[in-house]
Amino acid sequence: MKRVRVAVRAADQITLAGLTAFLRTRSEVTVEHGRQGPETDVVLVAADRLTAELMSSMRKAAAEHTAPVVLVVNEISEAELLAAVECRVVGVLARGATSGEQLVQAVLTAASGGGVLPPTLVGELLKHVERVQREVLAPRGLNAMGLTPREIDVLRLMADGLDTAEIAGRLCYSERTVKNVISGVTNRLNLRNRPHAVAYALRTGVI
Repeated sequence: MKRVRVAVRAADQITLAGLTAFLRTRSEVTVEHGRQGPETDVVLVAADRLTAELMSSMRKAAAEHTAPVVLVVNEISEAELLAAVECRVVGVLARGATSGEQLVQAVLTAASGGGVLPPTLVGELLKHVERVQREVLAPRGLNAMGLTPREIDVLRLMADGLDTAEIAGRLCYSERTVKNVISGVTNRLNLRNRPHAVAYALRTGVI
């Protein structure tokens, strides 16, 4: 099995040394020396809490690298969690209640594209998503994926192989309207073309 390359960051040298020493005893991971780079699979960040300085550093790293982040903290608020998610954080562990095994498992889960959150944080995140849907997206006719019901109807028929004229006939739209809908989706979501738009809709589960 390929070892997961982990870059470790901590708010103090003692924590950094402890995490590094522990991870080096595990055959599943390789601890990278120095700062994270393009080959890094996962970034492990440990701190008492998310300070403004740490958030700024994480934001900068997220803009330069794509590796997912596992965060080990004593406490984190809903607002901090949402800000952390924007910095590629996919895992949050309670610093005082996490075993070495749980830490390694979280790193491996992040490397495979998954995420790890305590149940309380999952609840807070879901409540926030529901609030955004109700107060921000729904009044604009959008769903959580940023698509309107009309756009979803068009994408679904595109996925079924219908061309512009057939979609227009099925939905009782003009061909111009169908083209405008498709153009609106691809431009707003930065999609390259029609197949890319269909792939996006399939991948996000809206069709």
